[in-house]
Amino acid sequence: MSDRYIDFANSSLGHRLVAAIGLPSPVRLERWQAGRLRPVDGALLIGGGPLAAKVLAFANKLTEAIFSYGPEPLVAPAWIPGHGPKLKAVVFDASALAHTDQLKQLREFFQPLLKNLDHSAHLVILGRAPQNLSDPFAASAQRALEGFSRSLAKELRNGGTLQLLYVGDGAEDQLEGALRFFLSPKSAYISGQVIRLEACTTQVQDWTRPLAGHKALVTGAARGIGASIAETLARDGAEVILLDVPQAKADLDALAARLGARSIALDICAEDATTQLIEQLPNGIDIVVHNAGITRDKTLANMTPQYWDAVLAVNLNAPQVLTKALLDSGTLHDNGRVVLLASISGIAGNRGQTNYAASKAGLIGLAQAWAPLLGERGISINAVAPGFIETQMTAHIPFALREAGRRMSSLGQGGIPQDVAEAVAWLGQPGSGAVSGQALRVCGQSLLGA
Repeated sequence: MSDRYIDFANSSLGHRLVAAIGLPSPVRLERWQAGRLRPVDGALLIGGGPLAAKVLAFANKLTEAIFSYGPEPLVAPAWIPGHGPKLKAVVFDASALAHTDQLKQLREFFQPLLKNLDHSAHLVILGRAPQNLSDPFAASAQRALEGFSRSLAKELRNGGTLQLLYVGDGAEDQLEGALRFFLSPKSAYISGQVIRLEACTTQVQDWTRPLAGHKALVTGAARGIGASIAETLARDGAEVILLDVPQAKADLDALAARLGARSIALDICAEDATTQLIEQLPNGIDIVVHNAGITRDKTLANMTPQYWDAVLAVNLNAPQVLTKALLDSGTLHDNGRVVLLASISGIAGNRGQTNYAASKAGLIGLAQAWAPLLGERGISINAVAPGFIETQMTAHIPFALREAGRRMSSLGQGGIPQDVAEAVAWLGQPGSGAVSGQALRVCGQSLLGA
């Protein structure tokens, strides 16, 4: 649904009034559009340590306008504060910072940039995972990057975002895929996140269709976020199989016809659901997205056994049982991708949602616990945790709560289903096996939770 406050805040009268009163002034976020060729539409600035040279090697695939900044000049034109172009994307390699005294480089690099960022700019800091460092001072400096990045992300304006990527040994060749996502409008509603990249043997072969040749199963696909996920996976070249309950068959079949996909009408909580599903997938799949979910909200004092059991059965037990069956039968291929749709409610909790929050936290736990085991087959498993997303469900939330949900984030607005779908599509890519056992929040850096 339309966010009328954003419409008003971005009108000439509204902009002046909002600024005068000191109200939040969210901007319309730039999002990925069909036909776009490059991830960055504008100037990309690169600086910092040794990983900066790695980024520079493929930077011309991201944009034509590449600049360097800092005391260690790269083989790129120097960017001069106040005189260079507005910056659409920034990458700073902080991986060599090994002592408290060196952390001042963060201020020295970023401070001059902040008044020179373009609309919807995307910033990324690169580091090394503290737990992998033997020097306690170096580990401390690298852990400091998290506090800095999360705080700076909250200071950005005009739709700007910032992420921290910890790059493991051997994961340097996966930087291109990660930066293609986090420096582009595909990550428009993701900010303040910390992602860990590890070594991964698979690579994307064609960036125009990164999922070409892969089969993807999406549950709860008939409408809303599930339908958007299916559309985005198909856009990226995947052969999509849509699954939803028999009651949604009409919508499911209509979407399948539009996407050239196949539909499966199935109750994932049925006793024979695993058998039915495996029979429907004789050639196996490469990606499974567990999007199906329900809410049955009540405070715990008023929670009925039926409400509790229904939510846990659909949201948590079904993904567990179905994924295990797909793995045990070999239906999910080696080097496959599993994406679980969690929620920031599973991280921060939410009044009246003890059942829902428990189920979504359980999915995050499932990803964390299963990742090392599935990694032996090259399979990654991750959770995507949406925040306030504009859907038919949130449209029915009472006005005051809906407005609070929209504004309680650094970006000051709700996301759209495409934002969740883009994150799922990225995690489904071959190279995204570098990310596993993690929860990626798509929440505009919500004020709720970590």
